[in-house]
Amino acid sequence: MLRRGRFGADLIAVLALLGSLAVGEYLAGALIAVMLASGQTLEAYAARRASKDLSALLTRAPRTARRRTAAGQGEVVDLDDVIVGDRLLVGPGEVVPVDGEAEEPAVLDESVLTGESLLVDRARGEAVSSGVVNAGQAFGLRTTATARDSTYAGIVRLAEQANADRAPMVRLADRYATAFLPLALLLAGLSWLLAGDATRAVAVLVVATPCPLLLATPIAIVSGLSRAARHGVVVRDGGGLENLGRATTLLVDKTGTLTAGRPAVTEILAAPDTSRTEVLRLAAAVEQLSPHVLASAIVREATVRGLVNGAATAVTEDPGHGVLGTVDGRRVAVGRLGGETPGWAATVRERAELENVAIVWVTVDEVPIGAILLHDPVRADAPRTVRRLRAAGFRRLIMLTGDRHRAAVEVASHLGLDDVAAECRPADKVERVRAESADAVTVMVGDGVNDAPALASAHVGVAIAAKGATASAEASDAVLTVDRLDGLADTILIARRARRIAVQSASVGMGLSLLAMAFAAAGLLPPAAGAFLQEAIDVLVILNALRVLIDPNRSTALRPDTQELLHHFATEHEFLRDALADLRATADLIAAAPDGPKTFAALERIQRRLIEEILPHEHAEEHRLYPALAGPLGGDTTVGLSRTHVEIDRLAGRIATHLRLADQRRLRQDQIPDLLASLYGLDAVLRLHFSQEEEQVFSLANATPDPRPTPTGQGSSPEPGPARPQR
Repeated sequence: MLRRGRFGADLIAVLALLGSLAVGEYLAGALIAVMLASGQTLEAYAARRASKDLSALLTRAPRTARRRTAAGQGEVVDLDDVIVGDRLLVGPGEVVPVDGEAEEPAVLDESVLTGESLLVDRARGEAVSSGVVNAGQAFGLRTTATARDSTYAGIVRLAEQANADRAPMVRLADRYATAFLPLALLLAGLSWLLAGDATRAVAVLVVATPCPLLLATPIAIVSGLSRAARHGVVVRDGGGLENLGRATTLLVDKTGTLTAGRPAVTEILAAPDTSRTEVLRLAAAVEQLSPHVLASAIVREATVRGLVNGAATAVTEDPGHGVLGTVDGRRVAVGRLGGETPGWAATVRERAELENVAIVWVTVDEVPIGAILLHDPVRADAPRTVRRLRAAGFRRLIMLTGDRHRAAVEVASHLGLDDVAAECRPADKVERVRAESADAVTVMVGDGVNDAPALASAHVGVAIAAKGATASAEASDAVLTVDRLDGLADTILIARRARRIAVQSASVGMGLSLLAMAFAAAGLLPPAAGAFLQEAIDVLVILNALRVLIDPNRSTALRPDTQELLHHFATEHEFLRDALADLRATADLIAAAPDGPKTFAALERIQRRLIEEILPHEHAEEHRLYPALAGPLGGDTTVGLSRTHVEIDRLAGRIATHLRLADQRRLRQDQIPDLLASLYGLDAVLRLHFSQEEEQVFSLANATPDPRPTPTGQGSSPEPGPARPQR
């Protein structure tokens, strides 16, 4: 401590130890030595335990490149040998080694730089940054910068610079000792001067030895680190936990942090006389071998529904346009829509634009048969986590993202954040983090290489490393080892409680030590007795510090059978989304052709689905799930959801009444307005109800449930998400 130009809690203990030996109080000296060694051991253990899970290094940076020779052949060269103007070849799945311009159309995964999960098409001549991944076919690259001057190298330098600029954390114990040490020395000197007895001065130093600081504070911090680890968060050291306990501003990345980080199917729309199931089945058959991120989402959705029966044959892929293959003797194309657009497709395009989602078209023998809408959904646990963070004391919540402004604003509005900065490059994030850090203790949360410099610049950087982002983990002070955001709120609350108990233990212990110092200065407490008294104080404050290990919310923990119910009903939601899509399609059909030959049959079909699928699900939630949640969460939690069940029953009853009032299986004109209001209203209420349950109730489950083998659902409900260029 003294070698670093500071004095702290250890110095008083050292002076007391030397003084005890000088006056022959060896028992007192031995007790002080044990106390001093114990405190240092505990603190070292805290650092070792927390940092052992953070040993991963950044290994994705390329070391070589494939350069085209004058004869058109490829040769592998060291990356440092690449110069501006070289022509390189970037294969499928390879990391772009240096900045350059694409010589052919390319499909790139730029999430490492921007955080955006959807793939980006780059035309010939467009700029391509180093560090991004080739998600399509091999393409040529003409270099515009050397490896040292490229984008990826700049990110690494930013992270190193940010780490160098950050001041070291001053321990909580040392801050207390800064004020306590002069007082102890002054009182010891006065007692020696006035009594002429050096033993009195030693006795004062013995009872002044800051055992509560040297033992209770590390124990509280270690206990906090241990509890945080049980919640899936590894904090690097006690300083990081202390800062988490003082932070008031949170900056957070969007993609992969507040959102799922990968596209999900939000809706499947079919042409007249075509089923949504057939659209998804054909699309998945063609997309199974495609590396495109949207293809993975489509195949994942079809797998959940049990629609993956075999891959297409004669499959070819045109990067930037789509995939073509043969299924059941028909040529199926999945991707962009070319040629003349039918009327129903124009409506689909408008809907995709309104909902700000990506769209993939499905055609059979060059005739459009349907469209699949996709987006990057907000994490189900994100709204609840944001509310808990505000309750924990965060005054400003800010989102930083490389995504487009519209998508960023929608997610920020959904979660009620205070500010949003969109289209940020890594340097922009660092600048914003430093600006906020000048006014408050900041926490930055991210999950990608592009977030590493910002994580290193904040007072506390928290990385979501469950996805393997080693760069962000290396630059951070804490790591979320599970792919759940609610662990962050748990850790913040744990850090605040650990810091509060550490301060309480130190304050009470030092108060008792001050009282003992007064007795020692008066000659009423010899060094050996003072050492034993100090040990008694130690036991008291250590027991208090161990309270950090106790979970104050353990009474609200969900029972295993309640967890199973949450998983069961969450899975049913996925299977019921097809019924919601059918409900919306029926309302659209009645609005467009109330007298059509298929209208009444469609209305009867949706009524059967309401009676056989949706209403039994809602009634089971009301009588099985909500009572199970009432104990740990309190009855008020589900009151609003129960009221929604009443409205669902009311609207379903109105639809049934209109069916009974129909004249000879034909709807009367005076029925149409109220019937449409009931259908569209029920659709809106159900979608809102599903979202509320997923955010408020299902997010309490410990893990995401696995899909059941008999799917009937329709995919994720629409949420604000990025509208990217069509594939």
